[in-house]
Amino acid sequence: MLPLRQLACSWWSCLLNSRAPCVKTLVHGDQRRLFNTSNSRMTIMPAWVIDRYGSNDVLRFTKNAGFPIINYPNEVVVQVHAAGLNPIDVSMRGGYGAATMAMKRDPLNINQSGSEFPLILGRDMSGVIMECGLDVASAYFKEGDEVWAAIPPWKQGSLAEFVVLSANEVSKKPKCLSHIEAAAVPYVAATAWSALVNTGGLNKDNCAKKRILILGGSGGVGTFSIQMLKAWGAHVTVTCSQNAERLVRGLGVDHVVDYTAGPVEVPLRALEKFDLVLDNVGGDTESWALGLLKPWCGAKYVTLVTPFLCNTDRLGIADGMLQTGVTVASKALKHLSKGVHYRWGMFAPNGLALDDISEMVDAGKIRAVVEEEFTFSQVPQAMLKVEKGHARGKTVVKISSGEDSSE
Repeated sequence: MLPLRQLACSWWSCLLNSRAPCVKTLVHGDQRRLFNTSNSRMTIMPAWVIDRYGSNDVLRFTKNAGFPIINYPNEVVVQVHAAGLNPIDVSMRGGYGAATMAMKRDPLNINQSGSEFPLILGRDMSGVIMECGLDVASAYFKEGDEVWAAIPPWKQGSLAEFVVLSANEVSKKPKCLSHIEAAAVPYVAATAWSALVNTGGLNKDNCAKKRILILGGSGGVGTFSIQMLKAWGAHVTVTCSQNAERLVRGLGVDHVVDYTAGPVEVPLRALEKFDLVLDNVGGDTESWALGLLKPWCGAKYVTLVTPFLCNTDRLGIADGMLQTGVTVASKALKHLSKGVHYRWGMFAPNGLALDDISEMVDAGKIRAVVEEEFTFSQVPQAMLKVEKGHARGKTVVKISSGEDSSE
């Protein structure tokens, strides 16, 4: 991988921003382009959209969604073959994070409120590149490449036939996976990578024999994290229900604690202490989970259940970010005095991380965990499936009716 792509992806991941302000100055004249096919210009496409926030009945199928346009020279248009759904899609359908996402889409607050509609959900994507921007080097991507990506929440999603993304968010799809399987991985992989690697400080060179606890191990992030940590030599303990034990055991887990058998903290306290706790559950876990860490050894508690977006939705961007900063700082200082580190983990788009993960998948170290597959016409049913919770892997929607080269 060339240094330029590595530098760009690192910058994108840190700032959670896939568009550099300076990039826009590179667009001379009108370089907004539409994908051409069969000598005709496409301006519309089929998609599932929402026109307002609410429950599942706000989902609407249309054949007239606006076709994605390349606005920046580092972007690509991808034909979506499969889309993975995540709890964030259900939350976004209800308006969760709307204030923060509006700021990301329109940092100068030029557009009117509600300009994000019609909004396309879907954060996971596997498909084929149909067009590349002028600055997308052919050494990285070209038309016809099979790719996968985790789509940032402030962009239009993958429940459509086409999507436009920054080349820094896209990665070559693992050769051994079908599009359906590949669409189950990127968002949870990028989230787990952000939490365990960027925030938790783990990597393939320092993970051997470390004791890791995953609270909520049978969902998308949990099942991916198990496999990556085991590939790196860690000892992994997870909490899940009894009927998910077979799944997580099959992924290589060393120890399972059934949270339905009683207060889960009781059996966990009887175990040897941990080097890192990854919390996918939230709730009252903070009150006891940090006590499971090894004190004064650099051990970390990383939670993916944070009040950041709730704060910005409730208080606005400025006050919400201030409240968030005060909250995380006070908690970090409180627990640092006890010899452990308190951290928040968040999703960050990272094409470079997906490059490494793709290699691990093709090497047989990580597999996709698909719980259920739906057709494009069944998107409302798929959303309800995700909304019910208690996932045993990922829910995936087949978008394109074309042939899947890996099937």
